[in-house]
Amino acid sequence: MKRLLMAFALAASTLGFTAMGQDMSNGADNFYKSDKVTLQKVSFDNQYRMKVVGSLFTPKDAKPGTHYPAIIVGHPMGAVKEQSSDLYAQKLAEQGFVTLAIDLSFWGESEGKPGHMVSPEIYSDDFSAAVDFLSTQSFVDGQRIGVLGICGSGSFVISAAKIDPRMKAIATVSMYDMGSAARNGLHKSQSLEQRKQLIQSATDQRFVEFTGGEPVYVPGTVNELTADTPEIQREFYDFYRTPRGNYTPAGEKEELTTKPLLSSLVKFLNFYPFNDIETISPRPMLFITGDQAHSREFSEDAYKRAGEPKELYWVKGAGHVDLYDRTDLIPFDKLTAFFRANLK
Repeated sequence: MKRLLMAFALAASTLGFTAMGQDMSNGADNFYKSDKVTLQKVSFDNQYRMKVVGSLFTPKDAKPGTHYPAIIVGHPMGAVKEQSSDLYAQKLAEQGFVTLAIDLSFWGESEGKPGHMVSPEIYSDDFSAAVDFLSTQSFVDGQRIGVLGICGSGSFVISAAKIDPRMKAIATVSMYDMGSAARNGLHKSQSLEQRKQLIQSATDQRFVEFTGGEPVYVPGTVNELTADTPEIQREFYDFYRTPRGNYTPAGEKEELTTKPLLSSLVKFLNFYPFNDIETISPRPMLFITGDQAHSREFSEDAYKRAGEPKELYWVKGAGHVDLYDRTDLIPFDKLTAFFRANLK
């Protein structure tokens, strides 16, 4: 069992399930607070009647009676809105957009029991629910709503956009295809036999919980670094396990932050977000990834499959986690131009 949990931990770390960071170079500014925007905590129900909580940002110079374009921002898988997505939402709100950074169901302040459940279908619905909410706001133009997914949320916004034409422009940053990563590992490094072992471990644990046993959470990243810690886990550790990006939502235990429920992790095996991605066309898609990112294969795959118009934008010298919060590397100008052009 211990060996299997370690396998899950490595898979989870490569999926983005982690937490905190020390290196503040290259403009790392996860907890950025803009003096040019107004923050309002909001909540709304998804189609499953679960409450989704978000940070709604509006420009301080917004003019009454004006209908603004809006962008919904999704956080890395296993993180919360205060980790990366609030930063992106504020930076884009400074450029004249209304932005909404949400906590996915089962994470952060959003509802969902048991906490940290993996449920990609519900995650995707959260984005459509955010469109529902924004469309009721008097200062938002419901015909000009875009979506932006960071890390795992990149695959969730694609899944949502395939069946929600109200999402007029779709962008991803450091995207993970959570389904492919769970099935195959990075660079298809996981064998079918290993996958079956993970499935067995998860289903065994599911029965333990059904019969009253305690839940088990995947250790998405280590709490301490050792000489044997893999480089990818070190990368995530630097964001989630240090003051750079460490954030524990109210009511959470720090040791559970960003760690998904083991018995539910296998739901990603049935998640195929890139199937039929070409049907999103003619709505535009922008895939942003670092040229040094360990996750670049997923953006490349999505770009190859997507219909026109589409663009794959490389950030030179950037790794996967760099684009969570390093403002000297994140191409906010590119994102601004993309959404301005396509949310006219």
